[in-house]
Amino acid sequence: MRDNVLWRKQSRIIILLAETLHISAERALDLFYSTEVYQQLTNSKSGLQLMSDQYILEDLINELRK
Repeated sequence: MRDNVLWRKQSRIIILLAETLHISAERALDLFYSTEVYQQLTNSKSGLQLMSDQYILEDLINELRK
């Protein structure tokens, strides 16, 4: 996936995370970059970047709950 497309996808997920958890975008950004989901998303071999934003958000929230 092209870098700019992946960057926009990450941005959408961070905004969704902030809205879902009722936190600031800055806090959502910090949370996002500290997760395994972020690592998988940046690894093109994982295939996670092909999933919908909502699917990735749910995966992200599940990881944060653990």
